[in-house]
Amino acid sequence: MAEDQRAQRLAKLEGLQARGIEPYGRRYPKDQSLAECRALFEAQGEGAPVRTAGRIVAQRDFGKAAFLNLKDRSGTLQAYVRRDAVGPKAFEVYRLLDVGDIVGVEGTLGKTRTGETTLFVQRLTPLSKALRPLPEKWHGLKDVETRYRQRYLDLIANDAARATFVARSRVVGALRRHLDELGYLEVETPMMQAHAGGAAAKPFVTHHNALGVDLYLRISPELFLKRLLVGDLERVYEINRNFRNEGLSTKHNPEFTMLEAYQAYGDYHAMMELVEGLVGAAAAALGLGESVPHGPEGRPLRIAPPWPRIAYHDAVRQYAGIDPADMPAVRAKARELGVDEKPLPDHAALNEVFERTVEPALWDLTFVYDYPAALCPLSKARRDHPAIAERFEVFAAGIEVANAYSELNDPIEQAAKFRAQLGQDHTGMKQIDEDYVAALEHAMPPAGGLGVGIDRLVMLLTNSPSIRDVILFPMLRPEAKGEGGEMRNP
Repeated sequence: MAEDQRAQRLAKLEGLQARGIEPYGRRYPKDQSLAECRALFEAQGEGAPVRTAGRIVAQRDFGKAAFLNLKDRSGTLQAYVRRDAVGPKAFEVYRLLDVGDIVGVEGTLGKTRTGETTLFVQRLTPLSKALRPLPEKWHGLKDVETRYRQRYLDLIANDAARATFVARSRVVGALRRHLDELGYLEVETPMMQAHAGGAAAKPFVTHHNALGVDLYLRISPELFLKRLLVGDLERVYEINRNFRNEGLSTKHNPEFTMLEAYQAYGDYHAMMELVEGLVGAAAAALGLGESVPHGPEGRPLRIAPPWPRIAYHDAVRQYAGIDPADMPAVRAKARELGVDEKPLPDHAALNEVFERTVEPALWDLTFVYDYPAALCPLSKARRDHPAIAERFEVFAAGIEVANAYSELNDPIEQAAKFRAQLGQDHTGMKQIDEDYVAALEHAMPPAGGLGVGIDRLVMLLTNSPSIRDVILFPMLRPEAKGEGGEMRNP
């Protein structure tokens, strides 16, 4: 059926060409959006001239006249094409158009007998011929695989999907403006790195032919951004793409976007203030209030500061029901939760319990602070408690949204921690970044550092259930076969 429709559309394309019509047009002076056409009619009434363009999403033929529904980024508008108004030749051209085609139209605004604002067409210009039809029930495309694999159809069909990605763009813009106003400098750091550092994750490996060396797609820009603090750029940030060679889930995509910011002479308390301000700026850009609806039932999720704060060990006591200092109890709890804890060091076993009990329990935006120092090789320890790191994470609706440290700037301690990490499977670290240690030996000021997951923040603010709903082209498993028998790219 789809091939039959494509053949019919190809025949119409040839019909356009036979009439000297270019089926794939060039620049078109679109003077108004469709929404602006509606506003113009409200302001000036009938007879206002317009020139606009859009995609045909519906057709209704009545012999010598037809109604079209046009759609663009601003909305929809009905157009009326009458043979007597456009002329016989132009009306023959109209007959060669299909739903999905993009057209330019000129005419005047008015209303039909039913009271619908309508563009009465005087001139019609084909701009792009669609050789494939829109999906059935295009206005409510539900198939998740189609929505993710063919995002262009999702954006045509689902106004909610379009609104989500408009919201994402506004969120990123608001974060940039907020940091710029605070005197942060936006920078760019390498995406291909000689060392996979700055986080505990499995990297993607690539090879540089000219240099004859393996490189890693970055898992974090952290170590390069902190080099800039050494270089006396006291406030820096980067909105960056990171790559982690790990699993797919509703919360994980191998390629994702992070905001990382570093402030010289600050600490993790300063980063708490910063992240509350950043989320507030993002929420304001979307016109949100103190809470947002989240989840299938639209449960209110509070985003307005101040956010609740709970210490890591207190959270384990409260939500896991065990003493985090009682390692036999911790390991028993881990086993109860289905964790193979035997090969894990104590701090890793404790964190497995934390992730399975505390994280799912936190609904509103919440700071969890003062983590076990063994989990945080890039963080300063508390003066009064060296086994505790000055680190926090922000959780909401069961997902981690942000992570921050008082940054470790002692090069001797940092080198020792790197050496301790080498060869540990749960860290993924293969070699020490000696240049980063050398940079610290030139003196890095005390600093606070913050990472915010852009994708997850947008999920919260737009009530999106999956990270794939907020990434335009998420990673997917390849389809078995495409229409032509080929493997289709994810």
